[in-house]
Formats: sequence, C-alpha cells, structure tokens
Amino acid sequence: MTDAPAPPPPAVVAPAPREVSFGLVSGSAPFGTRRVIVRVGERVLADLPLRGRRFSLRVELPRREIALRVSAVDAARRRSSTLVPHVLGLPAAASPRAAAPRLHPALGRSVRSLTRSFPGTSAVYVEDLASGFGAAWNARARFPAASTLKLAIAVAVLRAEPGKPAARSLSATLLRAMLVGSDNEAANRLLARIGGPHRVEETLRILGLRDSLMYGGYEVEDARRPAARAPIPIRVDSQPSFGVGKYTSAWDLARLARAVYLAAAGRGPLPGLGVTPSEARHLLWLLGRVGDGDKLGRFLGGSATLLHKAGWLASARHDNGLVVWNGGVFVAAVLTWSPRGAGTASDVLAGRVARTARDVFRRLG
Repeated sequence: MTDAPAPPPPAVVAPAPREVSFGLVSGSAPFGTRRVIVRVGERVLADLPLRGRRFSLRVELPRREIALRVSAVDAARRRSSTLVPHVLGLPAAASPRAAAPRLHPALGRSVRSLTRSFPGTSAVYVEDLASGFGAAWNARARFPAASTLKLAIAVAVLRAEPGKPAARSLSATLLRAMLVGSDNEAANRLLARIGGPHRVEETLRILGLRDSLMYGGYEVEDARRPAARAPIPIRVDSQPSFGVGKYTSAWDLARLARAVYLAAAGRGPLPGLGVTPSEARHLLWLLGRVGDGDKLGRFLGGSATLLHKAGWLASARHDNGLVVWNGGVFVAAVLTWSPRGAGTASDVLAGRVARTARDVFRRLG
C-alpha cells in the first residue's frame, strides 16, 4: 500500500515577493484543506479553520523584511506550504488611505521654529495620511533636486513597462541600483529605456507637479480629528538662488511619495496612469531598502520604517518619503540649501521635523 501523495501547496496571491505588505494574506488552498496556518519563522501569526478553498485574512506582520510561510492542512493532518520571500512587513494601521490636507496649527508653529534654526534656506512639508493634518513652510520654493527626482524616474519606468519587473531582469537591476544605491548611470540607462527625460516630465505634469524639472540626465562621476479651518500653507517664503538644472519643491516631492503610497492600494492618480498596486508596492519595497537613515530617521531609531529617497549636492541636502510607525504613516519632505555648503545641520533639521511630526500625530490617537 502506498502513501497518498502530498497535497499541492497553496497558491498565495498576497503578499507577493519583493513588495511591502500591510498584513493581507489571501489565495486558494488545495482541495480538502481544513486549516490555514500563517507563520514567520517559528512564530505563528494565524491558525484558522477553512471552509471551501479560498482564504483571505489579515495578520499583524513583523515590521521588517520577512519570509512568510502559508501552510494548508487537510483532514489527515498532511501539510503543504508556500514560502513568500522578501516581504517588507508594515503595520495594518499604516494601510494606504488619505484625507483632505488641513493645517495643524501647533505643528505649523513647531515646523517654522525648526526651520529658523537652519543656517540657510529650507522647506518642509509634512502630512499625516490618515487625518490629513499637517504643516508646511516654504513648500513651493524650488531647490536643486539632486537625486530626489529618481523617484519620478522610477514612476515613469513603471508606467512604461508592463507589470512588476522580474526579479533578475535588467529593469529590476537598474531600479534597485538607482534607488537603493543612488547610481547615476543606472538612472541614465532607465531614462534611455523609456525614451528620455521628457517621459518623466510628462508624468510630473500629469500629476500636477509643476515646481519640478527633470532637465536631462545625471552626471556620471568617475569611481482622524475634526477638520481644521485653515489649509496647509503652500507658498514660497524664501527662494534659493542657483543656476540652471534639475529642480523640485517640498510640495511636489511629498505629493509624489503620497501618490506612490496610495497606488499600493489602487488609490490616487497613478493607477489611472498604468501603475498597478503590485508595481507601487514593489517601488515602496525598494524605497524601504534605501539606507541614509541619518536624515528623516535620525531621531526615530527603530520606532519607524522609512520608505524614502534622499538627495544631496555640495550646496543642497534633501530627504523625502514616508515615515511608517506603529500608529500610522505620514509623508515628509525636508529640503535645504546653503551657498556655503549643506552639511550635518541639514540632516539634523530633517530628523527634528520627522520626530516632531511623529510626536504630534501620535497624540491625535
């Protein structure tokens, strides 16, 4: 008598490899499955009975990159499993949603006070994506963009190419090099693949980001509360003086990061432009692998996950992206410029803005 063959493994639709996840686990189990078990390592996140074959449940994932195992158990206690690697776990409280932006007056005063301490010109935009509360200073002033517009290149690439890039494809390799390593040559090669910088410009204009200019490629060097009455102030208070080249604003960068985040749940403007939720979650996964945590993350330690893209030149240092913490997520863009050179003071300002915003949003409940 031979043993019955092991049942086939469950087909897992979500999460997917090389993407962020907010805890949704869904798919279909083989015929005869009685229980579905979800675990990370030895830690069981869920063990639930199953009627039928389809499953969809939510678990609270560890806030780090994980390999998620989904197992199906039949009446004879035979088990089959599917392992989903390279998943960046994010808290369920940070699931993509957005409210209308509105000024938080106390945060606005704090942001203005922090910018006064910077020995140069700065700009800030912060917004909690659940309540809409936020603040800004000098948010429409144009600054040398440096590498921050590589996020816009990535969005244009995802618009142009069908589906999430395969793991070992040239597009995947170049996107990772451009975003994680901030490689200029990779950025230029991606620009060439999509037909040039004007494709990025087209994406920026469709999104209404009119304070940003791509201007060619990159130089490659050798080697939930009641609504506030006032809107978040979006204006120019102090304009840096710099020559011709790429430029952007805190307001534009924050809206770009916000658009990518909303697209991860099929919301916002990007799905209408051809960026799928899977592609957006992949892009956020890449942004979560970016180092340079001494800017927005400088004073947050391990209490937050950064999904961001920084940029720097001799006279300018910026950071822009999403700060995910246990209670939710906010977008933050901090741009700085000084004719004498931008240095550690720029990083400190970004860190203080992020910490102050997190503390304010935490008190919102």
